[in-house]
Amino acid sequence: MRYILVTGGVISGIGKGIIASSVGTILKSCGLRVTAIKIDPYINIDAGTFSPYEHGEVFVLDDGGEVDLDLGNYERFLDIRLTKDNNLTTGKIYQSVINKERRGDYLGKTVQVVPHITDAIQEWVMKQAKVSVDDDGAEPQVCVIELGGTVGDIESMPFIEAFRQFQFKVKRENFCNIHVSLIPMPNTTGEQKTKPTQNSVRELRGLGLSPDLIMCRCATALETAVKEKISMFCHVEPTQVVCVHDVSSVYKVPLILENQGVVNYFCQRLNLPVDMRHRKMHTKWKEMADRADRFLEHVSIALVGKYTKLSDSYTSVIKALQHSALAINHKLEVKYIDSADLEPATLKDEPVKYHEAWQKLCSSNGVLVPGGFGVRGTEGKILAINWARRQGKPFLGVCLGMQLAVCEFARNVLGWEDASSTEFYPKSKHPVVIDMPEHNPGQMGGTMRLGKRRTIFKTDDSVMKKLYGGFEYIEERHRHRFEVNPELKHHFEAKGLKFVGQDEEGERMEIIELEANCPLYKSPVFFVSGHTYFVGVQYHPEFTSRPIKPSPPYFGLLLAAVGKLQSYLAKGCHLSPRDTYSDCSDSSSPETDILELNFPSL
Repeated sequence: MRYILVTGGVISGIGKGIIASSVGTILKSCGLRVTAIKIDPYINIDAGTFSPYEHGEVFVLDDGGEVDLDLGNYERFLDIRLTKDNNLTTGKIYQSVINKERRGDYLGKTVQVVPHITDAIQEWVMKQAKVSVDDDGAEPQVCVIELGGTVGDIESMPFIEAFRQFQFKVKRENFCNIHVSLIPMPNTTGEQKTKPTQNSVRELRGLGLSPDLIMCRCATALETAVKEKISMFCHVEPTQVVCVHDVSSVYKVPLILENQGVVNYFCQRLNLPVDMRHRKMHTKWKEMADRADRFLEHVSIALVGKYTKLSDSYTSVIKALQHSALAINHKLEVKYIDSADLEPATLKDEPVKYHEAWQKLCSSNGVLVPGGFGVRGTEGKILAINWARRQGKPFLGVCLGMQLAVCEFARNVLGWEDASSTEFYPKSKHPVVIDMPEHNPGQMGGTMRLGKRRTIFKTDDSVMKKLYGGFEYIEERHRHRFEVNPELKHHFEAKGLKFVGQDEEGERMEIIELEANCPLYKSPVFFVSGHTYFVGVQYHPEFTSRPIKPSPPYFGLLLAAVGKLQSYLAKGCHLSPRDTYSDCSDSSSPETDILELNFPSL
C-alpha cells in the first residue's frame, strides 16, 4: 500500500479536495486501484448536524454516512463508492479511544494524545485503506489522504504528529506528502508572493513532515523565477513545485498535474506499477474537459433554495446539473434565487430584491428546488413550484422540493388551503407531509432515513422509469425525516399527480410525476394543459451523478429545459451525435458512454 498525504497551508478552502481527487484520478487512469480518506479535525462525530454555511453541503454515502463534501469529489472524480469510515474526525477518534479505555483495553495506563490518540489515527488509516471501493472488490493499491484545515491549527496537531510517526512505520518508499499552498498576488504590486508558502512549509517541516511536492494555488500560471525561489527556500527540486492555477473547470486539474510530470514523479518516488500505454480513462477525461470549452448554446436553471449565499451548500446539485449539461452539449447557467425573496413580505420590505428574484425565475429554462430543513423560505419555494406547474416550465423537486410540490398541489388543485408539512405547521388540518415513525426527535445526529434505499417503479409508462433505462427498481441515497402522507395518496392520483415510485413495502412515496394530460390551470379566457417535465424525488440523485454518467432526474430536467426530452424518449433513450457532441470536435467518434447514456443495472 502506498499512502499520499495532502496537507494545506496559508488558508483553508484552498482546493485540497480537488487536488487530492485529481491525484487519485491520474493514478487510476494509469491502471492503479485508488481509495481516499478525508480527515476533518473538528470534534463533531460527523457532518450530519452542520449548517451548510459551516462547511458546505452534507454528502451522504451508500451506508448512510453523513460526511464532508470532499468525499463527493472523490466519488465523482474516481467513480468509487466510499463508506462513512473514509471520513475521519477528531470526534470519532476520541470516541473510539474513550470506549477502549472504558472497556479496560489500556490495562490501567494513563491514556494520552501520544501514543494512544496518534496510534488510533494510524490504525484507522491503515485499516480503512484496505477496504475495497470498486465493484470488483479488489484491495486498493494507493490511498490518498486529505488532512483538512491548515498546518498550524491547534486541532490538527495530533494528526500531524500521527503522520510524522506513520511515515516511518510504513517506510519512506511507501509514503509521500503533497503540500498545497497559496501564492497570493496583491493588486498593488501585481507580483506573485512566495513568503506565505515559505512560512507554511517551514512550519510543516518543524512538525516533522517534509513535503515531496509543493502544489501552488494561484490565479495565473506560476512564473519560472517564482518557482525557482520556492524550490530554493523550501528544500525541493524545481520539478517538485507544481502550479495549479485557476481554470474554467475543475475537471481540467488532473490534466494540469499530468502535464507537469506528477505521474512520472510518483512512479519514481513510490515505485508504482503503472501502465502508461492503455489509458482509456485518461482519454475520456481529456475529451470531456476539452468539450466543456466549446459549447455555444446555453441553458439556464433557476435553483430556488435557502442557502444560496454559499454555492458549496449545493455542490453535488451543481455538479449533477453540470454533468447533464455536458451530456447535451450545453453551457450551464445556474441562477441562484433565495426562496425568501419570492415571498410577498419581501415585496413590501425590499421590492427591488423581490422583482429581481422573480425576473430570474421567469427567465430560466427550468426550475430546481433542492433539499433543505426548516420553515424559512418554504412559502417562496411553493410559489416557485406553483409558477413552474402553471407555466409548464420543466421542474425537479428533490427531497424537501418534492414534499413542497405535494403541498403546492394540495393547496391549489385539491383546494386544501392549509395543506403543509408537520415539520412547519404541526396543527395543519391537511398534513400532506408527516414525520416518519422511526424518527427520534430527542436526538438529531444520525436519526434520519439515511443511505441507499430501493425504489420500485409502479408503472411502465413513467418518464422516470424510461430515463433510468427501464429497470423495475433503482437504488438511490436518502436523507430525510419527513415523508408524504401515504393515507392521502389516492386524492392526488385522482387529480393527476402520480406516485410512480415507492419503497419496497409501498408505504413511502419516492417519485412523483404530473400526468402529461393533467390540466395546468383554467381561466375564462384560455385553457392550458400538458407538462413536459414535472417531477419530484424523495431521494438525492445528485450524490451518485458522475461526469460521464449523469443522474437521470437531472438529465431529464436539462433535456426538458432545452426541448429535447420527447425526442430522447422517442428514440429509446438515446441521443444523436449532434445532440451530445460539439460540431467542432476533433474526434471522429463520439464517446459511447455519453452517446448512449446506458445506466448500469443495479
